[in-house]
Formats: sequence, structure tokens, C-alpha cells
Amino acid sequence: QVQLEESGGGSVQPGGSLRLSCKASEYNYRQYCMAWFRQSSGKEREGVASIYIGDGTTYITNPVAGRFTISQDNAKKTLYLNMDNLKPEDSAMYYCALGSYLPYECGPAIQTPGVDFGVWGQGIQVTVSS
Repeated sequence: QVQLEESGGGSVQPGGSLRLSCKASEYNYRQYCMAWFRQSSGKEREGVASIYIGDGTTYITNPVAGRFTISQDNAKKTLYLNMDNLKPEDSAMYYCALGSYLPYECGPAIQTPGVDFGVWGQGIQVTVSS
């Protein structure tokens, strides 16, 4: 089974930037949806962004729209999340995930509470604090 490994987290001041990476052990999933989720202490997990591997269509949720960008590098088998203008409320454990969703499902799926994405990374911490 494919394995996902996140990297790039850490601590940053408000207004700063970070780029998260998620490397897949295999990447023959051109008809799959990959996504970033986050969960902070005491809160439910929430979707952040998704991308349909086959055509690169992306979806960004409202709390991070205009600040976060999701992208992929197929040659490197890697998913990215570029995060700019970070706010304290962005502090959370961030997870990448891989799911077998159709193109039109890839965006709505990350807004579904408790959605099952099949394959998850271990998570990586992002802390935004002055």
C-alpha cells in the first residue's frame, strides 16, 4: 500500500510562510484525489485543500483561500502546500491524504466531516506564534 510522508512543518511568526511537502512511496494514482487536512487541539479535523492528480484541478477552502496554494510534482511523487500570510489560527497538525474520488468529488470531499480518504500521512506540526 502507498505510504505518505509529510515534511516542512515548524514554527513561524504571524505573516510568515511555510511550504509543506508530502512524498508518496508510489505515484500511479492519476485518477485519485490528494488533499491536505489539519487538526488543532480540541477541534475537529478540517479540510484545507485538494487536487485531482489526473488533471491538476485544485480546490481551496474558504479559511485559507488567497493564502494557501496546493500543487503537485508528478516526477518527484510529491504534493505541496504553500502557506503564506500565516495566522495563529493556522496552527495545527497538518496531514496529507490520498483518496479514490472522482474529479467532481475531489473538492466537496474535503468539506465532508469525517471523510475517509483511505491513505493518510503521519502528520506534521505547524505553529504560528509571535
